Amino acid sequence: MAAARSLAQFQKAFSDEAKCVAFMFKRRWPDGFDCPACGKRRFATLKSRPRLYECLDCGRQTSVTAGTAMHRSRLPLTTWFWAAHLMTTHSNGMSALQLQDQLGVTYKTAWLLTQKLRRSMFDPDREPLEGVVEIDQTEIPFREGDTFFESGNAGKILVIGAVEVIERDTNKAKPRRKHAKYLDTRSGRIRLAMIADNSAASIEAFVNANVKRGTTLLTDGHKSFPGLKGYRHDPRVVGKMAAHIVLPWIHRAFSLMKRWSLGTYHGLRRKHVDTYLNEFVFRYNRRFYRHVSFETLLGLAADKEPASYWDLIKRDNPRKSAGRSAATPLPHIDEPESTG
Repeated sequence: MAAARSLAQFQKAFSDEAKCVAFMFKRRWPDGFDCPACGKRRFATLKSRPRLYECLDCGRQTSVTAGTAMHRSRLPLTTWFWAAHLMTTHSNGMSALQLQDQLGVTYKTAWLLTQKLRRSMFDPDREPLEGVVEIDQTEIPFREGDTFFESGNAGKILVIGAVEVIERDTNKAKPRRKHAKYLDTRSGRIRLAMIADNSAASIEAFVNANVKRGTTLLTDGHKSFPGLKGYRHDPRVVGKMAAHIVLPWIHRAFSLMKRWSLGTYHGLRRKHVDTYLNEFVFRYNRRFYRHVSFETLLGLAADKEPASYWDLIKRDNPRKSAGRSAATPLPHIDEPESTG
């Protein structure tokens, strides 16, 4: 799979539904089919619905995509696979409008595809940052609705970020004495999140959730950092010096993030900002092996709690509302699917 570097090679490898189903089967059951109901391994394939497998012992029918980002989707798996490939390999990501043109689907379908795949880019069990970590805050503009983005009229989102500082020769972090210069280094993994304010509570919550205890924190001397317990604080007071000189790697990440948000999306929206930040983190942390990120994306998707359209827009599903008329048409691209 890693050898399929171009889109043409990728489409050849996953040219039809059967090849996609076979790939998902191996991803889901690497040791062979395992019935989620009885645990037995004998199964039959349903020719009428190639994604479904029926247990020959208990009769339970299980879809190969149930419980994944593709849960209950009507779309062909080829469309899902090509969308995942484009989103992981394109250096600046893909907006829903761009994906609509690339895949030949409606804008709503493209939007739902991108949102579900972005949710799969976040791994709640990922390893925290460690060693030496630069931390700082920045502001990025956001826009409301579908109006054209105008920087002068845009609101501001406060974002906090952290990046590992790695030695170039060893590719490992090496803490130094306080106030020492970290020369001949590069950036490692990053973390980004929107915070409500610059209070100690907001900053401490981010650090505790994303940085391992015992790590050396290189900061701008903000008064909230010394209160953190279990970390080695090495402040770099900016003063009249430019912040990107004192903390170069986190500000390089901020610069790339701002250009990406304005260039690809013409300004982020506050409602889904954390999802977009997770997408940027996913792509940045895999920038040296972008072409194998597709497998990582589907691997995470297979362990992700499936999200419906109504979950993504954070509204109640009218289908489940009492007293709703069955004749009322609802926008959807999903259909029922067996779980397990």
